[in-house]
Amino acid sequence: MAEPYNTPVPGSTPRSGSPVPHPLRHPTLLSTAATCTPKPRVLHLGDPIRFNPDTHDILSSQYEVVRPSAAERERAPFIQNLRDGKWGSFQAIFRPFWRTGGIVYCNGGTASADAVADLAVAMIISTFRYIPWCMAAATAASPSAFADCHLDSPAQCHNLRDRILGVVGLGNIGQRVATRCRLGFAMEIHYFDIERKSATVEGAVSARFHASLESLLETADCVVLCTPVGFGGETMINASTLKHFRQGGRFVNVSRGALVNEDDLVAALESQRLSSAALDVHANEPHVHEGLRKLAAEGRAMLTCHNGGGTVETHAAFEELSMRNVLAVLGGDPALSAVNLGHLKR
Repeated sequence: MAEPYNTPVPGSTPRSGSPVPHPLRHPTLLSTAATCTPKPRVLHLGDPIRFNPDTHDILSSQYEVVRPSAAERERAPFIQNLRDGKWGSFQAIFRPFWRTGGIVYCNGGTASADAVADLAVAMIISTFRYIPWCMAAATAASPSAFADCHLDSPAQCHNLRDRILGVVGLGNIGQRVATRCRLGFAMEIHYFDIERKSATVEGAVSARFHASLESLLETADCVVLCTPVGFGGETMINASTLKHFRQGGRFVNVSRGALVNEDDLVAALESQRLSSAALDVHANEPHVHEGLRKLAAEGRAMLTCHNGGGTVETHAAFEELSMRNVLAVLGGDPALSAVNLGHLKR
């Protein structure tokens, strides 16, 4: 997908333009670490630690944590400071260069999985119940719009029970979406993935595997895209694959905007090949496709602003996981959420 325009941050999260030393709560760790100078250096980019001070205390007792100011983190000066070795021998890592240099790249792992899955379920419900239409009619200050929606929507809305949900990518997020929809709404779960999951994973949600994306699309009443961007960067949902959707099918994207050809998606919706859609991510964020905005105004598309992982709980988990990854790797243990180990050139 297009990379997020920015990382969603709760309004209560403080921001600072300069490093903020955190008071140590472990004097014994500090005294022990003081005898082991110089400490290895950890470069901290972003907001100060807010949710997990105890873990930060452990990290800063073992390593020198350097947090550049906001001005130093601007792209041009940041790159120059890296070249100058201002903070040490750090290298920036930008995809798709994560296959080289022996650099272990970690992501947020499961930190945001629950939040994204929650929003995905709301979007799945929306595609069956036309929630944007209902909300627009209720807020239009128009008795006729209210009455039309009240009278006409039942002929187009459907229950979720016994409907087939097609999950593209049964990973951390996909499994959570499947669990919620299977156990909460009695939907049937079908999925496509590059590798078939274990019998245990499939059995937990009575999932049926499809060996091809096209087979899944031809079967599902609603398709939810939960897979990360592949290294090829090609779209998965486009004119070629959209023709395999069931007539009047539904589509949800909580994955990456770059996986969808939005022109083709709009055409499929306008031609009634698809009845409705819901997208949390967009190909050209922060800009939303004009055709999708038009469909949203008509009540056939639910659009949000890459909000899937944006909860306080997610940020607390991101914060903790990032520090635990550093502690693990520098301590000689495997990273907790490495995503590129199979692609590193050795």
